[in-house]
Amino acid sequence: MNEQEILLAFGGIGVAALGCQWLAWRLKLPAILFLLLSGIMAGPILGWLDPQEMFGPLLMPLVSLAVALILFEGSLTLHLSQWREIGTVVRRMVTLGALSTWVVISAATHWLLGFDWLLAILFGTLTLVTGPTVIVPMLRVVRPKAAVANILRWEGIVIDPIGALLAVVVYSFIIASAAGDGLSQSLLTFAGVILCGSAFGVAGGWLLGQVIRHQWLPEYLHNLASLAAVLGIFIASNQVMHESGLLAVTLMGMWLANMKGVDVRQILHFKENLSVLLISGLFILLAARLDLTALLGLGPAVLALLLVIQLIARPLNVALSTWGSQLNWRERALLAWIAPRGIVAAAVSAIFAIRLDEAGHAGALLLVPLTFAVIIGTVVLQSATARPLARLLKVAEPAPSGFLIVGANAPARALGTALQQLGSRVLLADSSWENIRAARMEGLPTYFGHPASQHADAHLDLVGLGHLLGLSPAGELNTLACTRFRHDFGHQRLFVLASGLERQRSDKHRASDEHRGRLFGSQALTYVQLANLFNQGAELYTTHLTEAFGWADYQALHGDRATLLFARDASGWVYVVGPDTALKPAPGWTLVALVQPQAG
Repeated sequence: MNEQEILLAFGGIGVAALGCQWLAWRLKLPAILFLLLSGIMAGPILGWLDPQEMFGPLLMPLVSLAVALILFEGSLTLHLSQWREIGTVVRRMVTLGALSTWVVISAATHWLLGFDWLLAILFGTLTLVTGPTVIVPMLRVVRPKAAVANILRWEGIVIDPIGALLAVVVYSFIIASAAGDGLSQSLLTFAGVILCGSAFGVAGGWLLGQVIRHQWLPEYLHNLASLAAVLGIFIASNQVMHESGLLAVTLMGMWLANMKGVDVRQILHFKENLSVLLISGLFILLAARLDLTALLGLGPAVLALLLVIQLIARPLNVALSTWGSQLNWRERALLAWIAPRGIVAAAVSAIFAIRLDEAGHAGALLLVPLTFAVIIGTVVLQSATARPLARLLKVAEPAPSGFLIVGANAPARALGTALQQLGSRVLLADSSWENIRAARMEGLPTYFGHPASQHADAHLDLVGLGHLLGLSPAGELNTLACTRFRHDFGHQRLFVLASGLERQRSDKHRASDEHRGRLFGSQALTYVQLANLFNQGAELYTTHLTEAFGWADYQALHGDRATLLFARDASGWVYVVGPDTALKPAPGWTLVALVQPQAG
């Protein structure tokens, strides 16, 4: 490929990746499905993309580095406090459960597809992993209860390096078997990978944590430092002991996430964005290398293998792992259904298949199409069925339509009560015990503390919450809360009261609109104005529109006396009204407004 063709290929991958991520967002499905289809269309079907020709010998090193960054990002979310809560089940799933999955898949691959035992065992290690790249998007769609979601997320992150490690050991055994010393070589490899990966991972996490804790680098360089550290530890560990890098970067992330006095949120957000970019490009490139002829040549035995994985291997894993736990049968059933395969299976299979083929092992190249068949099959089946199954089993969280209200003062309590009457979940957060006590006396759920505190990060229950209302008289607290929860709710769902002081300040002395959130109320009100209206007799009116009394009648009745605050449509969704909101309420809608008393 010439320079122009390579540039066009890069541009096409970028456009395709964005389109796939957008489509996944619109359809509420994991992006991996659309990324794989895009890669297959661009590669083996249309012939537009040839990754091997495009990157040459750089392809597999780039794949390895991308997988290392993805694993590091995932391990940054592993906090030992959660491990203590669900550790027994997860430990079983990644040990005893993983062993049972490995045995079942390996035996089925040998007997159903005729693979020799060594390749079948290697394939078993590749496909026993789930992975955060497919689990996390699926959890966003399925939204199971916290206990189930945490178990699936932990399993996906922890099992990835374990699966990769087992694949390394089996691969080493296959290569060493030709020389007649397979067992001894495999045991040495296993010990070497564990020791080397652990040493480099712990050392790298500790050193990076010291840099962040003591501010040896300015904050704007923390992301660059973490990126360089991950790549450096991965490469250094692999140089000392081949294939130990994945374990090293995973332990590095876990160590860093659990160091006291080290705030990794900024690094985590950066790595999440980077992971989306890497995953998108990586899946397209790996799918473009797929040999469709080899995939189709595997025949109907592939479907039988998928059924074994879905209906035997996974339920057996969950049954062994949850025995004696507090999970009910509904939660166990959902756990037994969700186990999509992801990026590590695709990447590692591609790497090992090439190496085994070069070593002269017959049938090694079939590992790639078979692995992709399992990925596509599990993702398609579970994406289509997991959410309905979670609802059927009644283990799905409510839709994130509720409200986190910053402030538990009198106006906030009145608005919280009105939202509850509309059927929305509310949670009032305040550092004033008097306000919190008053809210509890009125039957409102509360959080006593600063909503942007470290304690809130660990204990604030956001289940079912999708909006933020900044109703505190302290405008800076509302702004800080918007900055803290923007990643959770999105900018379009952050609303705050107007600030009189902000209006008087120049642009360089006030927070930007991006950090403040959107203004609340059809007529923007400050906290003082809102409180004065309540003191002067203004009341919250909830009005249901009908064919006989529509939106025009409502406006004619109340005129300028009403400040519209919320609107619930016929489907039950509650909209927050701002000065820039363009709504067309229809019969069946319910409106909540603060209406001033008539003069005289």
